[in-house]
Amino acid sequence: MEQYTGSQIVVLEGLEAVRKRPGMYIGSTGSRGLHHLIWEIIDNAIDEHLAGFCTQINIILQKDGGITIQDNGRGVPVDIHPTKHIPTARVVYTILHAGGKFGGSVYKVSGGLHGVGASVVNALSSRMIVEIKREGKVYRDEYREGGHPVTELEDGYLPVVGKCNKSDTGTKVTFYPDETIFETTEFKADTIKKKLKEIAFLNKNLLICFTDSNTGEEVSYQEEFGIKSFVSYLNREATPLHEEPVYVVGTSGEIEVEVALQYVDTYSEQINAYCNRINVVDGGTLVTGFKTALTRVMNQYARELGILKDKDENFDGKDIRNGLVAIISIKHPDPQFEGQTKTKLGNTDAKSAVDEVFAAEVVRYFDKNVEVLKGILDNSMKSYTARRAGDKARTAVMKQLSDVDTRSKLASCSSKKPEECEVYIVEGDSAGGTVKTARNRRTQAVLPLRGKILNVEKSSLEKILVNNEIKSMIASFGCGIGDDFDINKLRFGKIIILTDADVDGAHISTLLMTFFYRFMPELILEGKVFRGLPPLYKVEYETTVKGKKKKQSEYLFNDFELEKFRKKTENKIINLQRYKGLGEMDANQLWETTLNPETRILAQITISDTVEADEITTTLMSSNVPPRKNFILEEARYAKLDI
Repeated sequence: MEQYTGSQIVVLEGLEAVRKRPGMYIGSTGSRGLHHLIWEIIDNAIDEHLAGFCTQINIILQKDGGITIQDNGRGVPVDIHPTKHIPTARVVYTILHAGGKFGGSVYKVSGGLHGVGASVVNALSSRMIVEIKREGKVYRDEYREGGHPVTELEDGYLPVVGKCNKSDTGTKVTFYPDETIFETTEFKADTIKKKLKEIAFLNKNLLICFTDSNTGEEVSYQEEFGIKSFVSYLNREATPLHEEPVYVVGTSGEIEVEVALQYVDTYSEQINAYCNRINVVDGGTLVTGFKTALTRVMNQYARELGILKDKDENFDGKDIRNGLVAIISIKHPDPQFEGQTKTKLGNTDAKSAVDEVFAAEVVRYFDKNVEVLKGILDNSMKSYTARRAGDKARTAVMKQLSDVDTRSKLASCSSKKPEECEVYIVEGDSAGGTVKTARNRRTQAVLPLRGKILNVEKSSLEKILVNNEIKSMIASFGCGIGDDFDINKLRFGKIIILTDADVDGAHISTLLMTFFYRFMPELILEGKVFRGLPPLYKVEYETTVKGKKKKQSEYLFNDFELEKFRKKTENKIINLQRYKGLGEMDANQLWETTLNPETRILAQITISDTVEADEITTTLMSSNVPPRKNFILEEARYAKLDI
């Protein structure tokens, strides 16, 4: 076995910064950010699995609010680090960018390449306990209040607290999220189980055991067929066109490629890409390689089988991908990510590797499974015929966009530089009027919507394109839609959804985000879509400054901030105002809190998990009622009601 010692832990270079700006490291301080802590620790265990040393991961939800993640990998090194001169395990858990993933000698492939996971979790925890089994000994280290070690070293080393068999190795991490940082510290068992199932699909034969100590529930996940089973799981509510998913695997150079796909009776496509078991949300070169190979191979078969005649044009890529659900998973020794959210793979060798492996292996598969091939080609021909028949109607609708009178709706800005311009989408003329008065007319445009837009999840593109509010958005953005979409023609660097903090406002935001996700996904993937976050409260209070009482005011953006403010004993609240809508603020207040780039808070809309995004969008917005009802019943216990 190759030696795994402290000399292989490379330090790139401190944890108070994490506590001050946690969103930079985990995305948010809400439920999603809270659960992200778990995935960071599990990622380390999965890296040990990818390296061939870990076969089992145990996750235990503790009764006291903590969570334990234990693996049977090699165990984090406990020797003295050659440059930091403290136990290497303490380096891993207290210093950012320290890990065995940078030097290249420990992990051939690795999921978490940033090297911040373990230390960030420690920084955002009120308590963390680490137990390591190596060479027949059990070592222990403990940290409090954001990563401060409280365990005394013995002659510079971590104390040995027990013995074990030499073959019994691994790392056990228990942590308690800091309630002064997170809006909630309650882990959701359902969220954890859903993620663990996905992890099991992506890591064939890895045993993952989950225990909820609060309910006594125990469940295990282990997938013998990996991503092939993953595709079947994704299509469990759909009608497949062929019973068994197509599965191919192969290697090109140092890159291992796996692809599983199945066609279902829908008119959408779902391609989920993973590099080193991490969801590559924005796709990139591995998806390009897959699409290129699939289009080329299917057109070749269509010609050979006479489905396409000499006079016919080739199938378009979208013709071939209608109804497709696919998982692409590659192992790459040196992945390079790009894009706004760093979740787009940029390696050119990934494109050629996926193209080469998929094209060669899928031909072998289809030569043996001709009926599956014919079923897919028949589906492509139906899409091809429908596309050609609908081209004229779609072109006529698109031409109408040039005639849309956006002047009466869009209050444009004077600047013509897209990178400095932004458009606020607001609900109704009343809110629109206030925002128009408060804005910076040079860089900020305003587009009021009259009523709720169409639920695009239930509608055809032709029906969507005749909706007046949607036509106004398309005409205002200037970048087209569908096949005509070109993000380089977008007139605004930011598209900001600004709605009231009530049920109607939330519904409008959801409808807008569904539209962007289904028909202009590049806007989200390129980081162009935001939600404006107006304050929920204005608090006027009395405080003492240098022995003198002074009246001050402050805006608070949610109930969590209000609760934290109330706990400040030096502040005496005189008046508390709650804003239900934008119309309750005057222009100066709206500028100060919501429009001024120096003081406002914007939430960028991102996709962290393509599988979850597609599943939730379909569940909540489609016509299929039972799954939506079940989702609401399951999530209702976590809701915070404002009565």
